[in-house]
Amino acid sequence: MVNKVQLAFVAIDGLFAVMGAIMLGFSVVVINTCFNPPNEGEEAARDLLYQRFPLTAGIANGALTLFIFLVTIPALLTPSRGWLKFAAYLVVVDALFTLIIGLDLWIITLKTKQEFFDIWMSQPARVQDLLQTKFQCCGYINSTTPAFVTDATCPSPAAAALIKGCAAPLISFTNVFVDNIFTAAFGMVGVDVALIMALACLSKDRKERERFRYIDQKNGTKGGF
Repeated sequence: MVNKVQLAFVAIDGLFAVMGAIMLGFSVVVINTCFNPPNEGEEAARDLLYQRFPLTAGIANGALTLFIFLVTIPALLTPSRGWLKFAAYLVVVDALFTLIIGLDLWIITLKTKQEFFDIWMSQPARVQDLLQTKFQCCGYINSTTPAFVTDATCPSPAAAALIKGCAAPLISFTNVFVDNIFTAAFGMVGVDVALIMALACLSKDRKERERFRYIDQKNGTKGGF
């Protein structure tokens, strides 16, 4: 007979492994590309945000998740409940780690305006040009704070004065973009919690089976007499 508890555990464990692979792959790819010179405005804004992300922590978290998945394999294949308890403790650590990463990303959205002002001031004219062109804006707060970069969007001081600064569209872009990322991180914490529950259920199921097996053996022995 198919053990439904074990099947549910396998499904959640597989999702947990996929989650770890996604986090690890995403962090590795981004950390190797976000410092490349951008070719257009949205790419520039995205890469500037990525450079503020805890990508090294993401790599460590993804690697830890895959390690825990490997630990769950002997926990699944062996009848001992010790492996299940060990895996559960590791998943708790992983959940806290992922939660901290998600909170760190969320905090970025609370100080976006000042963060992006500092970022803007540190960028070369070419990147500012790309951002102005993408978001149809001039300067950061306004065309004079700091001074805009002359381009097709802001061809002159008079024209630039009539166009909004880049702060509002950049903040809007940042909030939507980062919201999606930290929501995904919090979703991964949900998978961690589901796996902890699955481990607890599987451990309880094994304990019940061991008890019934012991009762059956005991009854069988009595029957022999």
